[in-house]
Amino acid sequence: MGRTTTRRRVVRLQDLKSSVRPDTLAAEEPLEIRIGGEALTVTMRTPGHDFDLVAGFLVSEGLVAGPDELTALRYCAGTDADGLNTYNVIDAALRGGGAAPVSLHRNLLTSSACGICGRETIESIRTRVPYDLAADPLRIGPDTLYGLPDTLRAAQKVFDSTGGLHAAGLFSATGELLCLREDVGRHNAVDKVVGWALREDRLPLRGHLLMVSGRASFELTQKAAMAGLPLLAAVSAPSSLAVDLATDLGLTLVGFLRDRSANVYSAAERITVAD
Repeated sequence: MGRTTTRRRVVRLQDLKSSVRPDTLAAEEPLEIRIGGEALTVTMRTPGHDFDLVAGFLVSEGLVAGPDELTALRYCAGTDADGLNTYNVIDAALRGGGAAPVSLHRNLLTSSACGICGRETIESIRTRVPYDLAADPLRIGPDTLYGLPDTLRAAQKVFDSTGGLHAAGLFSATGELLCLREDVGRHNAVDKVVGWALREDRLPLRGHLLMVSGRASFELTQKAAMAGLPLLAAVSAPSSLAVDLATDLGLTLVGFLRDRSANVYSAAERITVAD
């Protein structure tokens, strides 16, 4: 629900002249996530594919691993000044009526909704990933890898009109785009892709590739790993902690993927290059 874009008045300056015109902006609104009626966290997101966002967030936090563990998603009554539903509150029901652990609830309410808070939690990520990523048999050639950025960019419809959204794309081993999601937040775009995969009963995403439009942070690497993805590629740079985590887990991490070149920071054996 909600609009992915909105219009605002802007004063356009060009050379020594100015003009007033409307401008299209990416929408940004809060989304409160609840489990069993209890508030868990609030994230700022671009409205659209909200159920995918919540489902993917729950996968990233280790609360669900399959569609049967998430029994329902529904919008709750959140109203604006005119009494209309804002569609900015979603309540998730887990199998057996489960609730979020108290520790997760505490961390998320004091963070920026990334789900990572403090060294203890960061260290625990390595033991929380439920899949053996190093055993994934995925192998791809450089041409498949080089084709991902152009395919991702061509599918970014909202970015074309706003210039203000990140994108995440799920690809097959042959470079076919299976799902693309856009959002003002990099982590939200990835959660929306993972949530789509959960709701389509595709997890774990063995043999698939994830491409993101910005940098590769620790957080995005963690989210890819929790979904069972063996390869994460980014247009820009990775962080040192992202490289460390990917190396530990056997996940192939690719950065600076553009103009038919790339840096492979971990598990480079998955990229098959002829001698």
